[in-house]
Amino acid sequence: MLAFVHELVLPAEAAYLAHRREAGPDGHTVPPVIEELKKQAQERGLWNLFLPAESGLTQLEYAPIAELSGWSNDLAPEAINCQAPDTGNMELLHLLGSPEQQQEWLAPLLAGQIRSAFAMTEPDVASSDATNIATRIERDGDEYVITGRKWWTSGAMDPRCAVLIVMGKTDPSAATHRQQTMVIVPRDTPGVTIVRDLPVFGHHDQHGHAEVRFDGARVPARNVIGEEGGGFAAAQARLGPGRIHHCMRALGAAERALALMVARAKDRVAFGGPLADQGMVQAQIAESRLEIEQARLLCYRACQVIDTQGNKAARTLVAMAKVAVPRAATAVIDRAIQVHGGAGVTDVTPLAAMYGWHRAMRLFDGPDEVHLRSIARAELGGTPVLAPGQVNP
Repeated sequence: MLAFVHELVLPAEAAYLAHRREAGPDGHTVPPVIEELKKQAQERGLWNLFLPAESGLTQLEYAPIAELSGWSNDLAPEAINCQAPDTGNMELLHLLGSPEQQQEWLAPLLAGQIRSAFAMTEPDVASSDATNIATRIERDGDEYVITGRKWWTSGAMDPRCAVLIVMGKTDPSAATHRQQTMVIVPRDTPGVTIVRDLPVFGHHDQHGHAEVRFDGARVPARNVIGEEGGGFAAAQARLGPGRIHHCMRALGAAERALALMVARAKDRVAFGGPLADQGMVQAQIAESRLEIEQARLLCYRACQVIDTQGNKAARTLVAMAKVAVPRAATAVIDRAIQVHGGAGVTDVTPLAAMYGWHRAMRLFDGPDEVHLRSIARAELGGTPVLAPGQVNP
């Protein structure tokens, strides 16, 4: 994986960016280099490594691979078919999908033939509390009728996106966590309108983050994932591995930012010598290394618990990683921007785009405040995360 990233992926970034600039912010066509990298990854056996049932890897074994892919977040994860939101959707279909759903949608996703989107967040309600979701999914005979608005539906702008997984309310009178259901909605379903793409700090991603409107869109009842009323539990099952995978990739971005900072400090001359001679710059480099190593250990600890005790047992550790890793990544990237001066805030380096994405990470898959609340509740409730061998007093 190390050779794949450094020999093939990083050199391909120039062609990727050239295609994106030519396409413009409203262009979401697929840069040809992506499909070329996917073929090369498959030939090397670097494919679907995120899913233990496919790869045979544990989460702890996958962690350094995901970290390496984070060095080039636009190219590497997709090149090895380990890109969000497809990974979460594949995990969901693998875990809860019917044999028919797996054949129709999971198989082509695993083969990298199509892409998908996940529609959960809504513009009109506070989606940090998933029980707020207002989109209605109403049973009508052998069909479900979907009405509502979603946004931050990542992946929906990609021309290869064939399917959306949509979460909405089927029974508002049910118990709070049994009101929601997930359904599979083909992208070309009548009543599904892709309204617009939402930029992240002014940057439009190739796959997009779409606002989507559902105006009485109908799907067969067999398109329910799992069972009616099981949407909230399914969302938690989907988001657990997804959160830790995002953290793994963020570590890679932090490492790349630090490498760029070190190279700049050595090469750039100011006040009679290289920036690396300046004590303030040395401190920034040292602080960055400390924060990366601390964040990585927390991420690895969460992976180890997932592997040995399951997602539920690791939920507080995952919440901790989801807060700590993006904080570390944005801090390191910010220092790298500062050391690069004016170049750091332009597209001359990848740092500005990296900062925007990893700052957004403190919001998506649950904002910091929600995860901090969960961590505090675990401590206050007498179920804190214990170090190996530690016992409660």
